[in-house]
Amino acid sequence: MDFPKRMEAKVITLLSDFGYKDPFVGVMKGVIFGINPDARVIDLSHGIRPQDVMAGALALRHSAPYFPPGAIHVAVVDPGVGTERRPLLIEAEDRFFIGPDNGLLSLALEGKSPRRIIEVANAAYHLKPTSATFHGRDIFAPVAAHLSLGILPTDLGPARGDFHRLPWPKLKTTGLAIQGEIIYIDGFGNLVTNIEEQALKRLCAEKLILSVGSLSIRGLAANYSSADERGYVALVNSWGLLEIALYKGHAQRSCGAKIGDKVHIQQEVANAGEAL
Repeated sequence: MDFPKRMEAKVITLLSDFGYKDPFVGVMKGVIFGINPDARVIDLSHGIRPQDVMAGALALRHSAPYFPPGAIHVAVVDPGVGTERRPLLIEAEDRFFIGPDNGLLSLALEGKSPRRIIEVANAAYHLKPTSATFHGRDIFAPVAAHLSLGILPTDLGPARGDFHRLPWPKLKTTGLAIQGEIIYIDGFGNLVTNIEEQALKRLCAEKLILSVGSLSIRGLAANYSSADERGYVALVNSWGLLEIALYKGHAQRSCGAKIGDKVHIQQEVANAGEAL
């Protein structure tokens, strides 16, 4: 097949759980530059916890809006590589999202109406032979590179009607109490929850008592340095989610919390309130 001549390069971002010990990220970049030497490749993160699709989806959702129209976002957190899960390209609001159809792309697409959903099944744009275990190298990277050269999305495979959506963990609310859970732990050890800022607005920030395991924090802080004598703070982070941090420390290692642990919030009242 004859491919079109090079066009103006678009930004390609890469996000994965590959880490940096192994050569996987470098190989993906090599594939991209082999197809489009003028590509502009930016690493979002390769430190996503292995096989943690939710963590990858969160990182992608809160990164993609800061890139210009035309950006191509490649995300690979793919426990089901080699199975029947589909490799997808989704176009929405002049941006492109490429990755496995396991929910990884879905949070970044919330509130958006995709213009196209393509199963990137056209093997002419894959590497040969195509491995059953490294679709980042053999499918997602070459598809992104060809797309950056001006290949039409419709040339990459058949249109599909929908994509898998990652379920957002639901909150439990009773009276002046909220129960959420830890869904992400960042590189500083901060514990990020599924409790969005909007859910806290009906409560008094100064009168909140937050607990996870044996840890208890009183009040909602404005920033990381607003720590009590134990150094822990609860605050709304830059993602708009409630976060537990240890000032100048590592909250996860210090308190032992982990992904999935329940987080309880109770507003103090004159009489004992309801708890979850």
